[in-house]
Amino acid sequence: MPTGLLFSGQGAQSVGMGRSLCDSSAAALAVYKKADEALGWSISSLSFNGPAENLTETRVCQPALFVQGLAIVAALEETGRMPQIGAALGLSLGELTALTYAGAFDFADGLRTVAERGRLMQVACEATDGTMVSLVGGSIEDVKAVAAEFDVDVANLNCPGQIVISGDKAKCLAAADAAKASGKFKMVAPLKVAGAYHSRLMQSAGDAFTEYLRTVKISAPRIPVFSNVTGKLVQDPEEIRQNLSLQVTHSVLWEEDMKSATALGITSFIECGPGKVLAGMAKRIDKALAVASVSEWSELEALPKA
Repeated sequence: MPTGLLFSGQGAQSVGMGRSLCDSSAAALAVYKKADEALGWSISSLSFNGPAENLTETRVCQPALFVQGLAIVAALEETGRMPQIGAALGLSLGELTALTYAGAFDFADGLRTVAERGRLMQVACEATDGTMVSLVGGSIEDVKAVAAEFDVDVANLNCPGQIVISGDKAKCLAAADAAKASGKFKMVAPLKVAGAYHSRLMQSAGDAFTEYLRTVKISAPRIPVFSNVTGKLVQDPEEIRQNLSLQVTHSVLWEEDMKSATALGITSFIECGPGKVLAGMAKRIDKALAVASVSEWSELEALPKA
């Protein structure tokens, strides 16, 4: 049975990411060297050594996660641990990592595209006063009602009972207070983020990113990849371009992406990136799904040979 690859989104980054891979895998190290050359600055140094405040910057953490994701892939292939892959999908910026793995972008174009996306989103964050709030335990109807009442956007539909709203900071915090008071949610938690991702406050970034994407060659993916915007399979290069433009301000339909992958018969996944966030979401979507999370060399070594 084919395996799916999952690629991390912003927020998963941590200082030291990629270091143990590069200490043990020549293929992973080659990915980082190629990335430093393509960017013209050292993503490897910031990933391995921080400082954390620099790695957390949107313009840095997005390409850092992209590079580590593909370095993990390179190490899996080098060590003979890459199973047959039936699909690739990624959360937010991770969708670009998935598309690059699937051949829609070549490595350098994919990396520069992610770096430009991160730069534009950071500019938009600095020009606005936005934030995000996680609402756990309520229904989508409950979340939409709160978002509509306080004029904010539904940003992420991650898994059953875990939805994120995004928008103007004062409005989001007022929405959070109302959500707590309603008693409809198990937990309401403002997120430590630099801005209101996947909301209308990112419109300036979305518009500029649309223009940038027109300059980038996109090919049809060689394996199934799913769009965060639709939750469905996306194969046409122009549809990919359009969806990536929309994704900056649109809700991320991660639960739908995962369901689309399982509809192809995929029930096992490898999470390529720091932490185990996507593995946790997968279990809430379908307890039968098996996800191996790989970030460190020791986690990769624990996987069986293909």
